[in-house]
Amino acid sequence: MSDRQRDVLALVERRGTIRVSDLAHELGISSATARRDVTVLAVAQLVQRTHGGARVLEPQQSLRHVESLRPGDAGAIGMLVPSLEFYWPDVARGAEAAARERGFSIMLRESEYRAVDELGDVDRLIAAGARGLLLAPTLDGSTGERMLAWLARSPVPIVLLERDAAASELHEGIDTVVTDHTHGVQKAARHLADRGHRKVGVALSQNSPHTSAIRRAWVGACERLGLTLPAVDATVPPRTDPDYHTVIDQVLDATRASGTSALLVHSDIDAIQLVQHADDRGVAIPGDLSVVSYDDQVAAMNHPALTAIRPPREAIGRTAFELLAARLADTERPAHRVAIGPALSVRETSGPAPTSAETDQPIPSHE
Repeated sequence: MSDRQRDVLALVERRGTIRVSDLAHELGISSATARRDVTVLAVAQLVQRTHGGARVLEPQQSLRHVESLRPGDAGAIGMLVPSLEFYWPDVARGAEAAARERGFSIMLRESEYRAVDELGDVDRLIAAGARGLLLAPTLDGSTGERMLAWLARSPVPIVLLERDAAASELHEGIDTVVTDHTHGVQKAARHLADRGHRKVGVALSQNSPHTSAIRRAWVGACERLGLTLPAVDATVPPRTDPDYHTVIDQVLDATRASGTSALLVHSDIDAIQLVQHADDRGVAIPGDLSVVSYDDQVAAMNHPALTAIRPPREAIGRTAFELLAARLADTERPAHRVAIGPALSVRETSGPAPTSAETDQPIPSHE
């Protein structure tokens, strides 16, 4: 825990409940930094996250955490993830819960997708006493080559999270745990096919590291099911891009022009925006267009609630720790590569394909 995070914890304990904006103001840090520190402390079960802030844990929760980290425990595990916004906090919670059950603690660092700093991050974790590492590093480009070379000579055992370096000869003994995107996408495609959809499309986030795997799996699943490809195949830029909303409208235009009746969208935020744009244009969801999100972090909160594929985030973290614990116990065991399947939650945005007569009616234009 950094000195700044200790200051955050002390302030939460003094106030009982506090907003992130107040934390940032009183400590002279940015709101983004305060939010990340709250996430780190919540994963370590030192505070409880609230909407827009944090509060102290109930006494029994604090007692359980103190007992789990008492002197003489099994040691610490270093964990490096690219972000503490969305997705990765659930992975970290899964790892922390599994570690606590075995008397380990987790030292969590965030790389913020800064590939050039990742080797420094892992060196700091090792210097702080980490017995092993759970890593989600950058493995492509020149920085990825340096990371792969470092992995080959790491002084401690490593498990890679949502990263597959199996093609590299540099990490022969490194365990990996990933989401089985082929399985998850197959569920989405089958769900739509079973409801009579034949022309289906995909709109995937430009920034997601999972986009290429999801796209490959989608093409394969649709080909196996006899669904028409290509119908719509779009890449959605970040929401900060000035063309973001134009691209969302272009996806709907392409859907109308091609007669596409269903879309798989990654992520929830993009799926929610697409549904809202569709509503503005008088497109009925799911009457005219079915939408399945590949994310399921806030999908259930949308109106209408999004049918979604949920990657097994907490299971990824838990399994990664279990692989690392097994490696610590037996350094000669064969490398394990584990793929965990996502789950499908059917909600309100996927329904039967329109009838032939309805399909002939174009989706209203944005013009």
